[in-house]
Amino acid sequence: MHAAFHIREDDLSGPEIAALLQFHLDEMRRWSPPESVHAMPIERLRASDVTFYSAWDGVRLAACGALKELDPAHGELKSMRAHPDYRGRGAGKAVLAHLLAEARKRGYARVSLETGRPATYLPARRLYESHGFAECPPFGDYVWDDFSICMTREP
Repeated sequence: MHAAFHIREDDLSGPEIAALLQFHLDEMRRWSPPESVHAMPIERLRASDVTFYSAWDGVRLAACGALKELDPAHGELKSMRAHPDYRGRGAGKAVLAHLLAEARKRGYARVSLETGRPATYLPARRLYESHGFAECPPFGDYVWDDFSICMTREP
C-alpha cells in the first residue's frame, strides 16, 4: 500500500492524463471484443454528466477515475485505471474510495459499473467486490453477454 495520494478534479488537459487514458483505451481494445469496449474517449469524459478525477503521487500521475451521472439517484464509475507503475500500490483503491465518497455527497442511492468477466479483469472485480459491489443485471445501454459483467452497490 502506498501513502496518501492527492486526488483532484481534472479538466483532462494534461499530457499525463491523455497518455494514461490512451493506454486504457488501447488495453480495452486489446482485451475486449469490439462490441464490449465501453471505455469513454477523452472528449466524452469532458461532457457535463461526467466528473473526472486524477490521483497524484507528487508530480506523478498514479490513477484516474470518473463518476457519470445516470440520473439524480444513480451514478456509474467510468475510466478507472491505475498507471502501470502504481498497480497494486493502492492508487485504484484511493480513487474508488474518492468516487464513492463523491457519490454519497451527491445523494446517489446506487453506484454501478461495467467490467469484463475474463481473468484479465479479475483484479478489478476483486477491488470492486472488496468495496461492496455485487453482480447485477445490465443497466443503461449494457446488455447480457458472455464478456461483460455489471456490478452495483449503495454508496
